[in-house]
Amino acid sequence: MTCVQKCRTDEESRKTVFTILSMSKVIAILNQKGGVGKTTLAVHLATAFARGGQSVLLLDADAQGSALDWAAARQGEPLFPVIGLPKASIHKELPALTSSYDAVIIDGPPRVHDVARSAIMASDLVLVPVQPSPYDVWAAKEIIDLMNEAAVFRPSTQMAFLVNRKIVNTAIGRDVAEALSEYPLPLLKSAVCQRVAFAESAAQGLTVFDLDPEMLASQEVDLLATEVRELVA
Repeated sequence: MTCVQKCRTDEESRKTVFTILSMSKVIAILNQKGGVGKTTLAVHLATAFARGGQSVLLLDADAQGSALDWAAARQGEPLFPVIGLPKASIHKELPALTSSYDAVIIDGPPRVHDVARSAIMASDLVLVPVQPSPYDVWAAKEIIDLMNEAAVFRPSTQMAFLVNRKIVNTAIGRDVAEALSEYPLPLLKSAVCQRVAFAESAAQGLTVFDLDPEMLASQEVDLLATEVRELVA
């Protein structure tokens, strides 16, 4: 089975799928483990929402500022603003920033518990990207423990795993779902595969949509965005 199933790529279908979100929705992409592709997912999810007609804010909560670097490298008019807020007060400051946006995507930091906890408390949905490796599966416990702490203050926050950088047609790519089933979080049906196009586009402040909106990588992101939109609608 490939990462792309029943994908609708024409513009009319995309606008139908991305109906206006009823209120500003906050979606955080978090994992205490570094190198799992949080920024790539955040940038592309924000782009997919914007392409569907949503007003989007991308919030860079990582002190390394990778999303801000991506925005600075981009030439031309951006599809959405990117701001930095690597602080433990995200849940307090974010409401004042979200009133004019349909969606806010938070690119979370690794190994900064207070900032990640604040991002969880600010969010309607937390996505935990996991690469198909035993190390990533083992490391997932840390972010789950942190989310359980934050859930005491905001129990309505939804949480889910997302398989990222899946290697197509490999046993480890297929087995990661079974490994994650030991944890209490659900796993999204959508998965994003390991594709060179993500790295090639990032160097220019672009996304895979800029390279080719019909390529497999773009279709995977569109499927992910559709599933996420349904979760927070």
